[in-house]
Amino acid sequence: MMTGASATFSHQSSTNTHTTVVKEQKDWGIAGDAHAVNRTITLSMSDKMRFTPDHLNVKQGETIKLVVKNTGAGLHELVIGTKPELDAHAALMVKFPDMQHDEPYMAHVAPGKTSELIWTFNRPGTFDFACLIAGHYQAGMVGTIQVAASK
Repeated sequence: MMTGASATFSHQSSTNTHTTVVKEQKDWGIAGDAHAVNRTITLSMSDKMRFTPDHLNVKQGETIKLVVKNTGAGLHELVIGTKPELDAHAALMVKFPDMQHDEPYMAHVAPGKTSELIWTFNRPGTFDFACLIAGHYQAGMVGTIQVAASK
């Protein structure tokens, strides 16, 4: 469900290439900016179909850089969302396993590689993240993000 406005921004990556990030308000936040990062959290993904850690605590308004490491031998991804949206997307991935998707709340990571995403958690609540590669979500490759309301 899209709520609020969206805007397009150009970002420079560590390889000095420009990428375009569409900032679209989602229920679980909005794409963040590198200069606004409050904290970095490293997550690993394994072929045991698990994330480590599988639960994150953040504060409303925090911009988090998620460094996502694939320690497995197969492709994995991290997708942030609500459980209903992840359920729907996972069902599509089973039907269309070669489906291409690229959003600022997703990181696709090849075996032995690392990727990152920057996200601003501007809404309180409990949100989910998962690997939506066909079969991975169904095997329990999921986690939660608790966003504490600002005082």
